[in-house]
Amino acid sequence: MTPPSLKPTAGSRSALPWAALLAAAAGALAVLAFPPFGLSPVLVVSLAVLHGLLVGRRTGEGFLVGWSFGIGLLGFGIFWIRVSLNEFGNMGVWLAHGLTLIFILAMALYYGLLGALTAWLTGRLPGGPGGCLAGWASPLLLFPALWVLLEWLRGWFLTGFPWLNAGDSQVEGPLAGYVPLLGVYGVSLLVALSAGLLWRLVAGRVLGAHRGLPPTPGPASSPRRSRERWGLAGVLALIWLAGLGLGRLEWTQAVGEPFRAAVLQANIPQSLKWNEESLYPTLRAYVELTREAFDQQAQVIVWPETAIPEFLDRVREPLLEPLAAEAGEAGAQLVIGLPVLDYEAQTYFNGLISLGAAGEDLYRKRHLVPFGEFMPWRSLLGPLAQAFAVPMSDFSAGDAARPLLRVGPHQVGASICYEDAFSAEVIQALPEAAYLINVSNDAWFGDSLAPHQHLGIARMRALETGRWLVRATNTGISALIDHRGQVRGTVPAFQRGLFSALVQPRAGATPFARFGNALPIGLALAMLGAALLAGWRSILPGWR
Repeated sequence: MTPPSLKPTAGSRSALPWAALLAAAAGALAVLAFPPFGLSPVLVVSLAVLHGLLVGRRTGEGFLVGWSFGIGLLGFGIFWIRVSLNEFGNMGVWLAHGLTLIFILAMALYYGLLGALTAWLTGRLPGGPGGCLAGWASPLLLFPALWVLLEWLRGWFLTGFPWLNAGDSQVEGPLAGYVPLLGVYGVSLLVALSAGLLWRLVAGRVLGAHRGLPPTPGPASSPRRSRERWGLAGVLALIWLAGLGLGRLEWTQAVGEPFRAAVLQANIPQSLKWNEESLYPTLRAYVELTREAFDQQAQVIVWPETAIPEFLDRVREPLLEPLAAEAGEAGAQLVIGLPVLDYEAQTYFNGLISLGAAGEDLYRKRHLVPFGEFMPWRSLLGPLAQAFAVPMSDFSAGDAARPLLRVGPHQVGASICYEDAFSAEVIQALPEAAYLINVSNDAWFGDSLAPHQHLGIARMRALETGRWLVRATNTGISALIDHRGQVRGTVPAFQRGLFSALVQPRAGATPFARFGNALPIGLALAMLGAALLAGWRSILPGWR
């Protein structure tokens, strides 16, 4: 039971609306840490503010504060979803905005759960408000652990939505050095830990006093407090400086000769993509770009997701066979996105075909986008399901055990659009994959933050695996990304063109590719256990 002297006061409860507004503002500002803005330290500050607003709250208050943070983050960070519903899903403006808001409110529940658990554990367990949990175990153990565990849960529960993970904001920062070791969730853990250190270092005393919690024993200028501050600052600096050092390490090895790869971007507007009258101009645009790539002596030429808006069997003889023969003469291999129809099963797939000088191979997308590529719970949603008039929205999932595609002499890790957001699935292609290919269609989301955020996610996959990534998109941003996650060149958004460069195949596996999320999630569970143990030890004299 919370000691009476440490219960939240009436004044602090009355400040709850302001706390919720501040949390929402912190969440909104956190969007600046992600592409295209790239102000990665902003997220650390935002999370430090969030933790400070949670300490000393009741469980319900903590839920509201956390939920508000999530609404701010997702409301500004993923509101681009409404573009696909309104402009290309044939929904009215109000329905599209309403459904987007419902989705944001639902996804923000994960942050509400974070707030509720943080408040409950720091307020109800032994060592609660004013004790070791609120003083150091919450910011340094409990909060980072809960943040990552709930982020991980969001990444797979109900097919998952691993977007705006904290780690994705750090692809340009010092913490990027940890990515080949710990993956995106491990970097998320370090971001949340850095926020806890910052809160304890700078704001813990002020916010703790505001919440009615006792400050650190002794005057602010006491030797004990001074040593603590130096220690916290030292740990924070060590985490970030070590990331810089790790970023210099090579986790994989170059193998074989580099080859020239080209990514094509015909910039076909989404409003025309599935228009039958646009089929011939679309194909002509890609054939012209392909021949430009032949002239540049590209050996691998990648077209975007569903670049051909027609089933494979219908274009094989009139288009693909002659084009494959041309590619063979040029010593090139084409990788083309298009739908694939299975006549026998009467199902169709989002596919990626490799053809040319070294024969043919086919990959079928395994992880589909709910409501965009298939309709979940169709019988339960009833009339709402009919409102989603999205072309080609009844795909079936491919059943390949691993996302591998043979492209010329190499095995390649293949992903189609949204699949590259799932790091645990991308690494299933290793160590066989010599490089990665991702084809996408971010035209669904117009001129918004989505294409920039998606490019950042692709960069994380390259860095996690220690592999080059060749990325072709319909309207942008197409890019070649090296094994360190650095963009070597792009075709800018909403422009027609191609970009080619030498790509170096690589062998071996990063620690993350070997062990996946076991290490970061194991660390988070250990930190959660240590926080709970610290709380219980505070009332067991024999354990002190």
